[in-house]
Amino acid sequence: MPQSTIAKELTIGQLAQRSGVATSALRFYEEQGLITSRRTSGNQRRYARDMLRRVAFIRVSQNVGMPLAAIRDALHRLPEGRTPNRDDWAEVSESWRADLDRRIHRLRQLRDGLTDCIGCGCLSLESCVLANPDDICGQSGACGPVRLLADGEDPLEAPEVSGSCVPVASCR
Repeated sequence: MPQSTIAKELTIGQLAQRSGVATSALRFYEEQGLITSRRTSGNQRRYARDMLRRVAFIRVSQNVGMPLAAIRDALHRLPEGRTPNRDDWAEVSESWRADLDRRIHRLRQLRDGLTDCIGCGCLSLESCVLANPDDICGQSGACGPVRLLADGEDPLEAPEVSGSCVPVASCR
């Protein structure tokens, strides 16, 4: 029986070489549920050839700034977890457009406000558009580094904005 010249499955090294993605990244993608493989009896990974297109989809999605969670959600919306095609990409990219527009707007605001930043690291301006973008503490009349955790407040569970802004040092 003649052997096919094109392998039906790829090793992790072959997938890495063909996709331009490091083997460590491929393992990470697999841990994150973005790609799948089967294991041989020797516990080696084997990837279906369509994983090449899936990895390309992941890379393009990352290049436009989408977080892995959004990419995973998009891939899981596909019927039977299949590899995305042109129509799938059009649908996904349309659904991401509003998020990308918001990020572009925010980046423009940061760029335009960069000249107001003193850049020395002390951030002692009354209103720093980088450290305090919505000037929440500035609204209370405080300046400089002002937000402190309340006694016993868990920093991982602290609300993004505290109701009170207490200066930690006098303003210059």
